[in-house]
Amino acid sequence: MWREKEAVIFDLDGTVVDSMWVWPEIDIEFLGERGIALPDDLQTELDGKSFSESAVHIKNRFQLPESPEELMTIWNKMAMDCYVNKVKLKPGVETFLKQLKKSGIKTGIASSNSHVLVEATLHANGVLKYFDSVHTADEVGKGKPSPDIYLLVAKDLDVKPESCLVFEDIVMGVLAGKNAGMETCAVYDKYSKEQDIEKKKLADYYIHDYSELM
Repeated sequence: MWREKEAVIFDLDGTVVDSMWVWPEIDIEFLGERGIALPDDLQTELDGKSFSESAVHIKNRFQLPESPEELMTIWNKMAMDCYVNKVKLKPGVETFLKQLKKSGIKTGIASSNSHVLVEATLHANGVLKYFDSVHTADEVGKGKPSPDIYLLVAKDLDVKPESCLVFEDIVMGVLAGKNAGMETCAVYDKYSKEQDIEKKKLADYYIHDYSELM
């Protein structure tokens, strides 16, 4: 699926790194400190939203006194230790990244997370050097399923959308790649396994882990 492409663009959380467990823990702690129980539907509401969109949504939903900017600062501080010391790469991804580089295929990150956390975890896991472009949805003002973040990375890589392959772990991300005119490959992640049937229907390909691509 990837050998005839000029570029491969990855989402980060749940796609390159196993990190989706971090946010429910942070949400429970953050909301608990404010006397609020974590709603069951919160993660679904936040799927695909940029970091700043999530801050606005949570501020409005729970009528919090902090500004969105203050909320993002709090979350970055709460998440940094996990992203640097506990979040690890998904199986086979580093080997795949090395093969992409060896094959002369450009690589990029198109994440909904904050840029500081994205770069921190890529650096901590020793793979930042494999990416030619790293961007986040806050830079385009729209989260997924808007195609804007994927189009930004493709432009930065100087590659046409139809020459790109996208890897994503959630439905909103798969839709963002498709809306950008790119082929998409859905990646299994246990934190979004309830979306697997829809992901398989929407995406051009599906993998359980990256060793299947080698």
